Amino acid sequence: MRVHLIRHPDFPCEAVRAVAVDVSYAGASALAVRYVVEGDIDAVALPPPAPPVRTDDLWRHTCLEAFAADAAGRGYTEYNLAPSTAWAAYRFDGYRRGMRAAEIAPPAIEVDRSGGRLELRARLELAEATGLLSLAAVIEETSGRISYWAVRHPAGSRPDFHHADGFAVELPAVSAP
Repeated sequence: MRVHLIRHPDFPCEAVRAVAVDVSYAGASALAVRYVVEGDIDAVALPPPAPPVRTDDLWRHTCLEAFAADAAGRGYTEYNLAPSTAWAAYRFDGYRRGMRAAEIAPPAIEVDRSGGRLELRARLELAEATGLLSLAAVIEETSGRISYWAVRHPAGSRPDFHHADGFAVELPAVSAP
């Protein structure tokens, strides 16, 4: 399924005109995500390629994110994917509560950049069965300006990718092999 992200109205962005995410199951316990960022990619601050290692604070710069809510409603997992191929994953017991490193296999991340397009593909191991996702992007421009993109932004608030209103992508049930 393809989802188009919406820029938060309080944070303009001159470089990017669209962000879309394709998401599907990659087996019973993983997701395949493909982020497509379109615009003046030369004006987007992109980190240089680096080894695919777990790295904190990726969200402070250009970062593509996914949040998978537990099917039982117990919490969620946050995945941060940088165009450098650095990554992070965190488990939460509830809204911004109980944060800790998620014990998952490192995601396989591939990045392509050509013309006015940046594409990041990743396979994300699910820490728990899920039915709802929140998909988001932080875009830093070379000017230093940062914009926040999400499926849905909570009404009347600053960007908050953890907010329950953002978990707006409903995944179909995993079909048995």
